[in-house]
Amino acid sequence: MERKIIDFHTHAFPDKIAGKTIELLSNKAGIPAHSDGTTQGLKRVLGSAGISLGVVLPVETRAEQFESITRFAMQINEAYEGCGNMTADGDLPNGTRLLSFGGIHPDTPDYKKELKMLSDLGFRGVKIHPDYQGVYFDDIRFMRIIEYASELGLIIITHAGVDIGIPEPVRCTPERALKVLREVKPEKLVLAHMGGWRLWEEVLDTLAGEQVYLDTAYSMGHIEETLFVKLCRTHGVENVLFATDCPWGNPKRDLEAFMSMPLTTEEQELMLHRNAERLLGL
Repeated sequence: MERKIIDFHTHAFPDKIAGKTIELLSNKAGIPAHSDGTTQGLKRVLGSAGISLGVVLPVETRAEQFESITRFAMQINEAYEGCGNMTADGDLPNGTRLLSFGGIHPDTPDYKKELKMLSDLGFRGVKIHPDYQGVYFDDIRFMRIIEYASELGLIIITHAGVDIGIPEPVRCTPERALKVLREVKPEKLVLAHMGGWRLWEEVLDTLAGEQVYLDTAYSMGHIEETLFVKLCRTHGVENVLFATDCPWGNPKRDLEAFMSMPLTTEEQELMLHRNAERLLGL
C-alpha cells in the first residue's frame, strides 16, 4: 500500500500564460522551475513524486484579477470533483488530483462580496501574499479579510517571511503574524514556509504553540534539520502541513528530504496527509 501524500502549497497557471509566467517568476527569483506551470505539468511532477493531491494557490497581484482567477480555479475544482473520491488506502482511480483555493486582493472594493462568492462556489480556502500585494500582513485590509473569511469557515493561507524574488521590507514577519492571531483569532490560518522563510528562529520564539498552521513549502534544504524538527514538535506536529511550493520546490527531492528527517511514522503521517485532510474536510 502506497503512502498517501497531500502537497498543501503548489502553483499552476492557465495554459496560455503559463510559459511566460514561469519564465518571468523564475528570472525574478533566480531559481529554476520544476514544472512548466500548467495544471497538467503540475500533476505530472507531483505524480512522479507519489503525491496524491496538490493544493493550488493562486495569487492576485491586482484586484481586477478576481474574476479570471476564480474562473481558472473553478475549472481545477470541477476536474477534482469529477475524479471520484480517494479510496481508504489513498489510491486514486485517475491519478494525482489538484484542488484550488481562491485568491483575493486587499484593495478589492468589496471583500465581503468576493469572499462570500468563493464560499458559495465551494472553495475551501483563499490565498493572500503580502509581498506580491504590497500590503503588510497586519494592515486592517488583511485583517478584515481574514476575519470575514474565518466567519465563512474558509482557510486562509499567506506567504510568510522573506520572499526570494522581492526585496525588503518583509511584510509578514512572525511579530506581525502574532498581532493578527491575537486580534482576529482565526481558526484556519496557514503561515507558509514554516511560519516565515529564513525567519525560523523568530518563528520558534514567537509563534510556536500558537493556534496557527505552518506549511513546509520551500523549506526543505533551506532550514537546518535540527531546527525543523524542533519547530515541528514545539509548535505541534498536528499543526504542520507538508508542502513543496512546486514549481519552485522540487516535490521528489523535498519529499525525500522530509522523509529523511528524524521523525516518527505517526508524525510523518500527520504532516503528510492527516492534518491536511482534517483542515480541508476530506
